[in-house]
Amino acid sequence: MPRKAKEYPEEGEFVVATVKNIHPYGAFLTLDEYPGKEGFMHISEVAPTWVKNIRDYLKEGQKIVAKVIRVDPEKGHIDLSLKRVNQQQRKAKLQEYKRAQKAENLLKMAAEKLGKDFETAWREVWVPLEEEYGEVYAAFEDAAQNGMDVLKGLISDEWIEALKPIIEAYVEIPTVTIDAEFEITVPKPNGIEIIKEALIKARDRANKEKDIEVKFSYQGAPRYRIDITAPDYYKAEEVLEDIAEEILRVIKEAGGEATLIRKEKRIKKVKKRGS
Repeated sequence: MPRKAKEYPEEGEFVVATVKNIHPYGAFLTLDEYPGKEGFMHISEVAPTWVKNIRDYLKEGQKIVAKVIRVDPEKGHIDLSLKRVNQQQRKAKLQEYKRAQKAENLLKMAAEKLGKDFETAWREVWVPLEEEYGEVYAAFEDAAQNGMDVLKGLISDEWIEALKPIIEAYVEIPTVTIDAEFEITVPKPNGIEIIKEALIKARDRANKEKDIEVKFSYQGAPRYRIDITAPDYYKAEEVLEDIAEEILRVIKEAGGEATLIRKEKRIKKVKKRGS
C-alpha cells in the first residue's frame, strides 16, 4: 500500500481512508497513505443533508476519499469530511492513488533486482522523488520522456540503473491530443488537389518533429479535421498554430479561403517501449 513521505496530511488535502469504527455521532477511519494515523469524521461531515443513520452512508471496511479539515499533530487529531468532496475531486484522488500503487510496484521490482527490501527503497528512492515531484509516478514519467538523467542528484546511480529498464518497459507517458477543423474552399477546377497538397505538406512537416503526430481526415466539404498529439497541451497548440498559418497562407495564395475552428483537448496515454 503506497504511503506518503510526510508524517501527517495537510489541511485541505484529500486522502484515501478506510472506515474502522462507526458510532452514532461519527466514525473513525484509518488513513491508507499514512500508516498508524487515524482520522475522525463527525456525523455532520458525512453528507450535505441531515443524516439520521450514519450507517446509511458508511460501512466498516469501506474505502472512501475524504477531505482533511483539521490537523493537530501535537494531539494526533485529524478531522475528516466526506460531504466536502465532490465527484471530480474523488476521481482525481483515486487516480493519484492508483498512480502511487503503480509506482510502488515498479519500485519493488527494482528493489528485488538489487536485493534490497522495500523499506530501503522507500527511504532511498520514494522519499526524495516525492519531495521533488510531489508524486513518484510523475518522476518516472519524466524519466521515461526525458531520460534517466533527470533523476541524477535525487537518487543514486545504482537505483537509476535498476529502474531504467523497468521505466522503459512499463511507464506510460501522458500525451495531449487536440483536434480542430478547417473550412477550406478553393474555387478552381483543381481546388481539391490544391487543398490535399497543402494538408499533406503541413502534416508531413509537423510529423518530422519528435513526439508529434498529426492526422488529417475529410469530414465532408468544405470541412477537414486535424488531430495533433503532443507531449503537452502547449506544444500541441504551437504545432496547430504553425500548421494553420501554413495552410492559410497556401490556400490564400491559391485564391481560396480557409478558417480554423477550435475544438477541445483530449488526454491519452502512450506506453513507452525501449530507449
